[in-house]
This record gives sequence, C-alpha cells and structure tokens, in this order.
Amino acid sequence: MMDRVLITGGLGYVGGRIAEYLSRDNDLHLSIGTRRDEIAVPDWIENNDVVKMDLTSHMSLENACAGVRYVIHLAGLNEIDSAKDPEKALVVNGHGTLRLLRAAEKAGVERFIYFSTAHVYGKPLEGRITEQSVPRPVHPYAITHRVAEDFVLAAYDSGSLTGMVLRLSNAFGAPNSLYANRWTLIANDLCRQAVERRTLTLRSSGMQQRDFITLEDVGKAVAHFLRLQRSECEDGLFNLGGECSMRIIDLAELVASRCVDVLGFSPVIRRAKPVGDEVPEALEYSIDKAKATGFVVTGDANEEIDSTLHFCKHTFGRSE
Repeated sequence: MMDRVLITGGLGYVGGRIAEYLSRDNDLHLSIGTRRDEIAVPDWIENNDVVKMDLTSHMSLENACAGVRYVIHLAGLNEIDSAKDPEKALVVNGHGTLRLLRAAEKAGVERFIYFSTAHVYGKPLEGRITEQSVPRPVHPYAITHRVAEDFVLAAYDSGSLTGMVLRLSNAFGAPNSLYANRWTLIANDLCRQAVERRTLTLRSSGMQQRDFITLEDVGKAVAHFLRLQRSECEDGLFNLGGECSMRIIDLAELVASRCVDVLGFSPVIRRAKPVGDEVPEALEYSIDKAKATGFVVTGDANEEIDSTLHFCKHTFGRSE
C-alpha cells in the first residue's frame, strides 16, 4: 500500500520540484495542496491528485490531512508579500502552520517536514552558521518562519508526531510550472535577464556571499528525511544548503559562462563598483548535521542553470 504524502505549496517554485522528485517513488501517493481555484494539472502528477486547501480554514486542512502519513509544508507568503503585509504573514506563515500542524496531529500524521529559511539567522549571513547559531531574524518573512518553527519543534518534543524543520538556503534551478512565479530570486533573475536583455545587471557590487543548493538536491533531501528513523532525527532541526558559497558576482559570471553554450552569446555584466575595502566575511552554511544522517549533496549547478536558461528562452524569448 502506498504512503500518502501531502505537499502544501506543491505547485510552487520549490514545492513543485520536490513534488516532481517524489513522484518518481512508486511507493508514494502525492496530494498536491494548493489554494488556487483553477489549475492545469501538470503531466508529472499522473496518478497523484491535487487538493484545494486554505491555511486559514480548519476544515479545509483537516480534509487535506485525512489518510496522510507524511506532510511536507511549504505554503505561505513569500518575502515580498511578507514585507508588504507583516500581519498577514504572521496569520498565514505562523498561525497557518499551527492550524496545519493540529490538523496533522488529529489525522495521525507520522511526519511533518516544515521548510523554513536560512534568514532566521539574521542579516547579513556571514561566518560559520550551524544549527547552534542564535537566530536573530529581522525581516517579517524570517520572523514568521521562526514562529512556525517553534510550533513544529514543540510537536516533535511532545511526541505527537515527528516534526522536522529544514532551514533552506538559496535553492536554484528551473521551475517545472508557470505557476512558480519566483523571478525575483537572484539566479532566476539573472537567467531571465540574459534571455530578455542579453545583459546581467546587479543591484549591488555583487560582493556579498550566499550559499546555493540545487533544487534537485532539495528534492533528494526531502526523500532522505521523509524516511529517516526518528532516532536519527536528533532534535528535528537541520540546515539545508549546498556547501556552495559564492559571491553574487561569481554567480553572475557562472550564468554568463553557461549562456555561451545554451544561448550562443556571453552577456555583459553590469554592477556597482565595490566601495572602499568592501570584502564581506566568508560564509559557511554548515550542513554537517544533515550529512551525519547520510545526506549527500550531488546536484550539478551547471545543469540547473542550463535548464533555467532553456526555460527562460522558451517562456520569455523574443520571436526572431
């Protein structure tokens, strides 16, 4: 008998790729949770199903959790919408997670994986960051995720279910749906700029560092943590990054180099000049705790950028 998995936000940017990855597992039946009324069901869903759900409705969430063994929770307001309306972000990201958690407990869900963000550690992210680093979120998006984290980890400690928190760094790669409107993310933005403008314009000097993880590795991580023995889950909290720290200018140069093979030209990179001795502290977003459970990063950054460029060319390319 197949295990039923509810993926909230399963048609979103990260959620869509996770759902597509898990759809390869014949032992899992996926329920893709979405708030959208009208959708075109992607081909990769095949024998799985789409569930209409609302994080502000107890009944909606209880119906979505019925018969589910695992919940993977990604639905919520993004950083842009959270900044515009912090109170709504608290209702959706914080209280919405609590509602879903209670519905999952009531339904007898075994495991609840919550996707948080590396930005709970504060801004800027620099130095060596482990799960022992003290959170100091400054943005409404990060603050509301931090609130949700505590509810999930409290459920883990109480034993009501195995609640796990994954603090995701910067995931990148091609979306698998036009619904995944996340073109403000730096890697996606650069790939789209390359197609539409043939130039890559940075909003800064590009000297700041970020950790990047491929969406393929994010899907792989979920599959790993989904079936990890509870005795191996430590306290339920894990950083999820790609052990790939680079400056924004380095990412831009990587995208420009891939454009040569994929698009047939090398875009010009434009950026502000570094100010004085602008050299940010190096970033090490440690995933040693996740690696200790057997998780291994294997994603190919070039492949993810190439697929994103192809997606942008197909979606945003100008007719010649």
